[in-house]
Amino acid sequence: MKKLNLLFLLFFGIQLLSAQDMQEGFGYLEKGNFAKAETFFEAILKEYPDNKTANLCYGRAVGLNGEPQKATSIFTELLEEYPGDIEIELNYAESLLWGSHFNKAKEYYSDLVQRYPENFAALLGFANTLSNLKEYDNALLYVNRALETSPGNPNAMVSKKYIRLGFAYQKMQNQEYEPAISLLNKNLEDFSGDRETLLNKANIYLITKETEEAKNVYLELAKNAKDSIVALNGMALAAHIAENEKEAQSLAGKAIEKAEVLGDSTSLQASRERYAQTLVWNKDFKNAEAYISELITTYGEENWVLSLRATLGMYRSDFKESIADYQQILEKDTASFDGNLGIANAYFADGETKNAYDAAYQTLKVFPNQKDATNFIGKLDRSFTPVIEEKINYTFDNGDNKAYATNTNIEFPVSTKLSFNANYNYRKTRNSITENEASSNNFSLGGSYKFHPKASFHVLGGINSANSFSNNYNQFLAQAFFKIKPYKLQDLEVGYNREVQNFNADLLDREIVVNNYYMNYNMGTNFNLGWFTQYYYSSQSDENSRNLLFTSLYYNFLSKPVLKGGINYQFLSFKNQVPTIYFSPSRFNAVEVFADFLMDENAVETKGLFYGLTAAVGYQFIEDDPKQSTYRIQGKFGYKFSERCLANFYGTRSNIASATAAGFTFTEIGFRLKWIFLNRPVFETR
Repeated sequence: MKKLNLLFLLFFGIQLLSAQDMQEGFGYLEKGNFAKAETFFEAILKEYPDNKTANLCYGRAVGLNGEPQKATSIFTELLEEYPGDIEIELNYAESLLWGSHFNKAKEYYSDLVQRYPENFAALLGFANTLSNLKEYDNALLYVNRALETSPGNPNAMVSKKYIRLGFAYQKMQNQEYEPAISLLNKNLEDFSGDRETLLNKANIYLITKETEEAKNVYLELAKNAKDSIVALNGMALAAHIAENEKEAQSLAGKAIEKAEVLGDSTSLQASRERYAQTLVWNKDFKNAEAYISELITTYGEENWVLSLRATLGMYRSDFKESIADYQQILEKDTASFDGNLGIANAYFADGETKNAYDAAYQTLKVFPNQKDATNFIGKLDRSFTPVIEEKINYTFDNGDNKAYATNTNIEFPVSTKLSFNANYNYRKTRNSITENEASSNNFSLGGSYKFHPKASFHVLGGINSANSFSNNYNQFLAQAFFKIKPYKLQDLEVGYNREVQNFNADLLDREIVVNNYYMNYNMGTNFNLGWFTQYYYSSQSDENSRNLLFTSLYYNFLSKPVLKGGINYQFLSFKNQVPTIYFSPSRFNAVEVFADFLMDENAVETKGLFYGLTAAVGYQFIEDDPKQSTYRIQGKFGYKFSERCLANFYGTRSNIASATAAGFTFTEIGFRLKWIFLNRPVFETR
């Protein structure tokens, strides 16, 4: 664009060369020495104030030297003196571009290309104007018309390249990835191996998680030492997206080695940044912390280093520290993508939902349609959108009890803090030997309130209506509990619930009401070890009471899919022993080793499969009886139709003693459907 009219200026200069030699000034303009050009032509004009070419060159020098408004004024005055002069008109139009008056330039160029449809400078100027206005379809049309008038013109080809790059970026922002790749491929046909085009192409493949394609593009980029480092760092990110963290660290390590040999400070900084990230991704937190501390010593608290420390904090659940780092980043650069979306994630992880929403919308304000930000808001929205969940199951055991049950649960959030829910449960059970049968209908309403970012209260109340072979009755149901996060990686639930025993027809007929007082506590660590403990004290309407303790020590071997293993211990004790009615030992101990293999439904992509398998074996000890071997198998298999709908089958089989009997086997199979039935929350999230 800066050289757009130089050809015409040279023409005028040659015409007037006999009067004065301006070749030196033309050279300054051509080489981009605009300050010298301005001084040169200013001197010429003192001697020849009416020289049109000198005035044109002076206007260009002034405009390209940072004073576009002054240049526009100069060309306006020239147009008054030389109305309809195409060269002055072209320079005037271009000065509008220098001053970023793109809409005004569009109107002016539109008139020019109508009057001069074959004028190369007008066509190319109009194409560049449309490109600045992000009207890329028309920009491509006019740059092609310019190339028809001047085939292979290097200035027009460069403009075409950047128009395609802008168009591809626009398509990428709109998540139209295939058209974006097509535009970039056309660029590569015209500019084989073009660095900017390859980087944009690789970035799209990273966004779409086509990691092998991204790696191939990076390999194509690696034509020299510096770009080889860029490629290694890009391939490390691709490996991370493919969840191959060891490979990512290895590639980042190679990038550092090459950068140190090259001695390029920019390459070395980028490689050190990537390597620090790989330490975090591999959960090597001790070395990551030490390495990031070294970076702070070397580079100071630069934003990119603070972002690394904030990321480490997120992985270690030090959310307050991460928020502080992201705030520091935003104080220095309000348009930082890492700062804006990073703090949104940190707020959400720390339970500050309103702040998370605000930060995410601010990210979109700075980066319109950015995929990670829109996905994050989508995730937030789905967590506060009304949802219905339906379960249907069939159970049977070797005591000839069979049962059919349905459970419908509706969650209806009305704000980020308050949610209501309704539950309906129907269960029909029958014993094929005694032919006793009974059914129950449970209906309850309740709600939850998050009164602190790390604490919420839940309450539920309802009616149990039972119809059995000798007794019909109604009983009140209730549940109330607190969920608290007392410290990082810890979860505590303390509560009460009132229920009716309904495992089989005989129990349902006896109208045994149980009041449970319980506590669930889970403690995680940053080194993959975890501990879960549950305690129940139950008082029953038949004057009996129960103590139940369950504790599990486990280790997370993999995070995606989850592979977890450990040891469980259970203790059970009843005050009164009524073995003819239900399993009620004075003491019961059970120990088992278990393994869980799980692809979490929240982690799987849309139109993907999720699954889970738990297997456990051990022993149970009932009072003074000899030990008995136990087993437990649980599984599920499902499909995620969309972000709002999923379904799965599930089943379990176990021979561990229950509240009903010892020495029995129990089987359950079922189907579950979960549907977020509205498109968005019922309340405003902005």
